[in-house]
Amino acid sequence: MKISENWLRESVDLGGISQAELSAKLTAAGLEVEGVEPVAPAFHGVVVAEILACEKHPDADRLRVCKVSIGGDQLLQIVCGASNARVGLKAPLACVGAELPNDLRIKLGKLRGVESQGMLCSATELGLPSAVDGLLEFPSDAPVGRSVRDYLDLDDSIFELKMTPNRSDCLGLRGISRELCALFDRASRFVDVSAAHAVTAATERKIHLHSGDDCPRYMGQSVSGIDPAAQTPLWMKERLRRSGVRSIHPVVDITNYVLLEYGQPMHGFDADQLRGDLHVRRAQPGEKLTLLDEQTVALTPEFLVVADAAQVLAIAGIMGGMDSKVTAATRNVLFEAAHFSPAVIMGKARSLGLHTDSSHRFERGVDPNLPALALARAVQLLCEIAGGAPGPVLCSEHPAALQASGPILLRASRMEQLLGLKIEATKVEQILSSLGLACEANADRSEWRVQSSSARFDISIEADLIEEIARVHGYEHIPVKLPVLSLQPVQRPEALRDPGELRRVMCARGYQEAITFAFASSLLTEQFGLPSCAIKNPLASDIDVMRPSLLPNLLQAVSQNQRRQVQRVRLFEMGRVFSADGLVEHEHIAAIATGDASAEQWGCPARPVDFYDLKGDLQALFGAGRFACRPLSAAHPAVNYLHPTRSAEVYAVHDAAPSLVGVIGQLHPKLLKVLELRQAPVLFEVAVAAVQARALPSAAALSKFPSSRRDLAVVVPEAVHFSALDQVMRHACGTQLVSLQCFDVYRGKSLPDGHKSLAISLILQEFSRTLSDCEVDATMQAVIAAIGSELGATIRA
Repeated sequence: MKISENWLRESVDLGGISQAELSAKLTAAGLEVEGVEPVAPAFHGVVVAEILACEKHPDADRLRVCKVSIGGDQLLQIVCGASNARVGLKAPLACVGAELPNDLRIKLGKLRGVESQGMLCSATELGLPSAVDGLLEFPSDAPVGRSVRDYLDLDDSIFELKMTPNRSDCLGLRGISRELCALFDRASRFVDVSAAHAVTAATERKIHLHSGDDCPRYMGQSVSGIDPAAQTPLWMKERLRRSGVRSIHPVVDITNYVLLEYGQPMHGFDADQLRGDLHVRRAQPGEKLTLLDEQTVALTPEFLVVADAAQVLAIAGIMGGMDSKVTAATRNVLFEAAHFSPAVIMGKARSLGLHTDSSHRFERGVDPNLPALALARAVQLLCEIAGGAPGPVLCSEHPAALQASGPILLRASRMEQLLGLKIEATKVEQILSSLGLACEANADRSEWRVQSSSARFDISIEADLIEEIARVHGYEHIPVKLPVLSLQPVQRPEALRDPGELRRVMCARGYQEAITFAFASSLLTEQFGLPSCAIKNPLASDIDVMRPSLLPNLLQAVSQNQRRQVQRVRLFEMGRVFSADGLVEHEHIAAIATGDASAEQWGCPARPVDFYDLKGDLQALFGAGRFACRPLSAAHPAVNYLHPTRSAEVYAVHDAAPSLVGVIGQLHPKLLKVLELRQAPVLFEVAVAAVQARALPSAAALSKFPSSRRDLAVVVPEAVHFSALDQVMRHACGTQLVSLQCFDVYRGKSLPDGHKSLAISLILQEFSRTLSDCEVDATMQAVIAAIGSELGATIRA
């Protein structure tokens, strides 16, 4: 964005502040000054002159001899070759002795025998940009004899500012002046239009919002009977030129000027070309519009448009149309100023190959309270320049989309913690108020409730406020010192194994660690029967949920290996899995094995890896006696992806009651085809916390009294697993039980159909005395009664 330095100084009291200091302060505050260039090169001796007489040169067809006044009674004779030299024209005159750009010095001379006492100048000869040839023409009220540098205010510089996308509030003089007031603690001279112009004309036109979320506020006001011959004043043309905007027509120039002044894009319609009410809506399929750049575009419902009863008038927030543009014959104007949602404007101009000042601002966000101010300012300027009768202000709003955010709590303690310095409460309040942020302090001024400005879309949390205070206070005031930290060595409980130790155990068992995405395929997790949390913006369509288990991704890795002729695969992974609502995370470790049980060799015959191989690996991971396997319950989710008869639940066995920590088993046959696997792998997945727990060794005295052994041959149905017998027997024996082992399984003729016989040894012992036969018999009777009542077991005859 380009803006005049003198215009900035007019809007803020910057007395005593040099150009270099102003540039450095803006850059340090985040409004980077990319360059500063003078408005015009150095020259002197050039004044405003008026041509009083203009005659043809006696010896040259293209030259004219002019009598020129530079004030008072003094008349100069100037020989001029410009085609627009004429009586009554006011133009710049370089007097004898004047120095112009490119080291040109004006001397008294003769052209074709006629004396010339100076040179009437074009814009190019003064180093000023111009789109026309000939003399630089001044308005008829230009003061004759005044220095051109003073008259055009050429002792000025142009600041080119580079704005970050979050600072859309500074894409206008009003926002920049607010920043300067805060940075230099100076008073603002920028005055908003206090009230709308007095209404002297009527209108029956209305505004209809059909897409209130896209356009929460749309305002318009007409001005009737303007003077079509009116010209844009020189001061406005100069300010536009210095901001890189070309003067076109008073109405267009006013909308551009208000854009630069307030940062609010506007548009002016020729009211005579409008038919009925205005409608802000989405474009309909098949609609077309010829834009102001004469490009005809096909519109889709993605575009928000402004239309009347007959046609589309403009693409909202981007560019107007040719059919309703203001021309030299326009007498009735309708100004529009609106607030459009950034989401509906973003990317639309680029899709048409455009980048307009309007879309640049609306994409970043414009203060929703600016349309009323900008509209009043535009009507005021038009009435001053071209006359006319203002109509009433038309306004249509969608209040639900204009609700302001709540106050933000700012704490002095948090500010000191983040910045490393303490800023006085009065200074904090002065910075906030100068930025347009209303604040209310508590009794001891240690906290403030700050209401963010409607112009600052980037301020929403406490850290944003602290950043603003640091930026305005000056980063150079923040002390540079290293943080003082007291580092304490990590004290890991002895009963908790390090995750690295678990990895080393798995590697020692021949596994390789895999690292997969935390995302998974929703199709695969559904086939596994696992609920998952969907991702709103997935990286790819096949990884669109957070993984509920480590196994689906590991199985895909096994499948990829098998497709590349790697049949023996051992993989494990340790990572997080996520609940169905995405709010809970758990650390799991999973392993998969497929192919032969051992690497290719000659010492023993090859056999495929099975359940018991993997159970041995899990045993190494847990430690001896630290886990138990029980039949997979019908309600367990693993039933959907594990083999129904070759799988089990894994329970951690600690001092407390056994707890379910995972599953182990063979993959369900129905998933082999889905994953393109040739052999069903065996796998397990358990909670990391369960395998990290470790039994600490403890010393205990050995009993001096003998133990008693009893063997039972128990007949149970085939459906009853030994784990159930083990649990019931241990509970019945209580503290007397030292050891319980199953040492034989028999199925044969002497047993009923569908039954089996388990031979179980129980060793009983007391620490402080010898158990009597009666006590042992009583315990065994309790065991027999318990397994009979709970499991239907009988003692084999």
